[in-house]
Amino acid sequence: MRIHHLNCGTDCPLGGAIFDGRSKGALGHLICHCLLVETDAGLVLVDTGYGLRDVREPFPRLSRPFAAMLNIRLREEETAVRQIERLGFSPDDVRHIVITHLDFDHAGGLEDFPNATVHLTRAELETYRTKRQGFIMKNRYRPMQVDEVRAWRTYDPQGDGWFGFEAVRQLDGLPPEILLIPLKGHTWGHAGVAIDTPEGWLLHAGDAYFYRDEVRRPDRRCTPGLRAYQTMMEVDRASRLANQDRLRALSLDRAAGVRMICAHDVVEYEACAGGRALTA
Repeated sequence: MRIHHLNCGTDCPLGGAIFDGRSKGALGHLICHCLLVETDAGLVLVDTGYGLRDVREPFPRLSRPFAAMLNIRLREEETAVRQIERLGFSPDDVRHIVITHLDFDHAGGLEDFPNATVHLTRAELETYRTKRQGFIMKNRYRPMQVDEVRAWRTYDPQGDGWFGFEAVRQLDGLPPEILLIPLKGHTWGHAGVAIDTPEGWLLHAGDAYFYRDEVRRPDRRCTPGLRAYQTMMEVDRASRLANQDRLRALSLDRAAGVRMICAHDVVEYEACAGGRALTA
């Protein structure tokens, strides 16, 4: 099993370090951290970031208010499909996509892989289908990004635990090393994706946290911009913060040895892409 770290989208919100904690200028730098996993069952994508159709015709696939707020930079070379081609694969080699949730910056590339089966929690797909009311819900879930997906596989939380978390094991057609970890709060069906690698467990926590210092240290630290964005987007604050607390504790458990990443922190992405360790 080999894992490739991909940045499948760039956002540059006005505020600089208020968002990313390091930019010197007026604009911040957030990314869409996706994974491409080579398995015996074919290629598996974890999230897709923005897709080709988002780049070529962004509206109404994307929300104009969110595009302006995040200052989204749409680049064809950053789409998952183009990066997969540069690695020497065909888009048809992507047999499965595991989605942390269906927000516009995670699901925009689903239709670039029409032959892939899409795996997610049942709660996430049902929320997308039945609860798209109100400003946030209408703008986060964009039907044009997913309305051509036909091969959905949905899952309910199970009691078969993973370091104290509920876990969905045996995803249809996927190797047993890939698990879905329900982490509701950011959305009702939000989940992380855990991968058992030869170097230990890797957890893609999606949007369960947004900033590198929310984990791997005993006291949570988050930039004002990302703290506000998380609050704006949450559907269940108590669950979101409780799950974040549990992730923080797991990240500090050296015996567990779980490497942890989120979807949007550029420093985490650079460390993974450069082969550097993420340590407490």
